Amino acid sequence: MLFIFLTAAGLKLDREYERGVIFRLSKNSSLREHGLYWIIPVVDQKTQIDIRTKTVNIEPQETMTADSVTIKVNAVLYYRITNPTLAINKVENYQIAIYQTALKTLRNVVGQNILDDVLQNRDKINDKVQEIVDEITGPWGIAIERVETKNVEIPLAMQRAMAKEAEAIREKRARIIKASAEKEASMQLSEAAQMIMENPAALELRRLQMLTEIGAQNNTTMLLMMPSDFIILAKNLSESIQKQGQKSQD
Repeated sequence: MLFIFLTAAGLKLDREYERGVIFRLSKNSSLREHGLYWIIPVVDQKTQIDIRTKTVNIEPQETMTADSVTIKVNAVLYYRITNPTLAINKVENYQIAIYQTALKTLRNVVGQNILDDVLQNRDKINDKVQEIVDEITGPWGIAIERVETKNVEIPLAMQRAMAKEAEAIREKRARIIKASAEKEASMQLSEAAQMIMENPAALELRRLQMLTEIGAQNNTTMLLMMPSDFIILAKNLSESIQKQGQKSQD
């Protein structure tokens, strides 16, 4: 009966994502993989470790950037235990240790960057935090898989200043585009004027086109446009008549 009891008490079962760290007489003995196995009751003690990826939520922390702007930033950290024996023996509580390490590292990394980098280059900050924390937790048998900053809160006055800056940049871009368009239009008009000077018939065609456009608008006003050659001829004739009149008076 005692044998059956001891046999049943020593049977252990770990799931696929669990590992068992066995201590025999308080000394580290072995690491058991998942499945069914037996340990010596009373003599052996088992500590079960979950090797699945876990998350650590880093609460919003107030810190100052390199350009002296006070912000609040929070993040989430993903880690996985790669060596259960080290995770048990090297640190008292690896979960608290990871949280405190990530919290301090996030503050330090953000403090080494200006506000623009914190807002625009989050991947760079994430990679730096992951690198530092992973270097610290590596001897504990823990691997940091990813770090992601979630929210960055900036003061209201700074938000207004950034909004004004963005508006000024947009206005500058709009003025540059408008000036470029006006420059291009003036160049096109200059080329058109040069072409008309070289070919007066083009001016007549443009005048006829204008007349057609005006007529298509259902206006009641009637416009009669004379060719420029007629106008020039009439002008020359008028000047000739005036000169003859002056000669006769003399």
